[in-house]
Amino acid sequence: MKRYSRYVWPAGGSFMAIAAFAVQCIAGPAQRLDRRGAATAGHRLVEDTALIPPPTWQEHWFEHRQEMRRVFSNSSISVYYDKETPGTITWPDTLLTKVWNYTTQTYGAFGKDNRLFVLLHTGKYAGGHPSTYFDASHDHRNVIDVGHAGDWVSPTGWNLDAAVHEVGHIVEGAAKGVHGSPAFPIWKDSKWMEIYQYDVYRALGWEAEAQRWFDMQMKGADNFPRPGTQWFKNWFYPIYHQYGGAKVLNNFFTLLAANFPRNGNAYTRDMNWGEFIHFWSGAAGVNLKPQATVAFGWPEEWETQFRQAQKDFPGVKYK
Repeated sequence: MKRYSRYVWPAGGSFMAIAAFAVQCIAGPAQRLDRRGAATAGHRLVEDTALIPPPTWQEHWFEHRQEMRRVFSNSSISVYYDKETPGTITWPDTLLTKVWNYTTQTYGAFGKDNRLFVLLHTGKYAGGHPSTYFDASHDHRNVIDVGHAGDWVSPTGWNLDAAVHEVGHIVEGAAKGVHGSPAFPIWKDSKWMEIYQYDVYRALGWEAEAQRWFDMQMKGADNFPRPGTQWFKNWFYPIYHQYGGAKVLNNFFTLLAANFPRNGNAYTRDMNWGEFIHFWSGAAGVNLKPQATVAFGWPEEWETQFRQAQKDFPGVKYK
């Protein structure tokens, strides 16, 4: 899959800030705002005692220097557009609320606020990046910040995939209250996302999107850890299909948080391949060495690492 992300999780780093404002909000669970951040005409305003994000947010990371306006907010997500993105584009409100709600139901909360901030740009910053509530770089907020060379009119294809892709990086970078992604050097960008996105589309009943994504990933191949590796077809999908679907995905992060070296709420190092296979075996409840051999091969070094991982992490158990 094409690279969407620019990553922001240095060792011991952090990702988000508390932007709490007592404001007025329309009756009901959500409100769509006009270009100035005011509630859309015709909606009755009532006082909301909840603390919600500000009507504008000045970007201050990488080359991003836009003042973003809030166009939608509910208890789960807040959506911000730059001035080039029309406020008439509303599909992110509903679709990304569903994505985030399913994600937090599956993997747990991401910070006390547990809110997703969606920042969309038109005609600039092609691609995207995530940030999590651990990081000061994005004011300690769970963020997906995505730019589009075209437009955001369509709620499918790249528009949907790029947004959901970045949400998946929040999961890998902050699941279970621990900062970092020890497996990132192994699965790099997109490999974890391939199964995360398939599960999201499938769980939300988006059958056409799930089939489109499945067909695309089954054909995919990468040059790591060896040329022709089919991560989705020969690793993630068989594990997902045979050992519990979303449950096995969540189990991996649960085991990681409970067993892998960390200092407080941050992982202290990356995984090696033997540890990677060991922890996924624990998530599945079975020894996945045979599946790993099919998917990636099995160098002698991995055998040594795998045996050491079994000794180092006895709390990770499987048949």
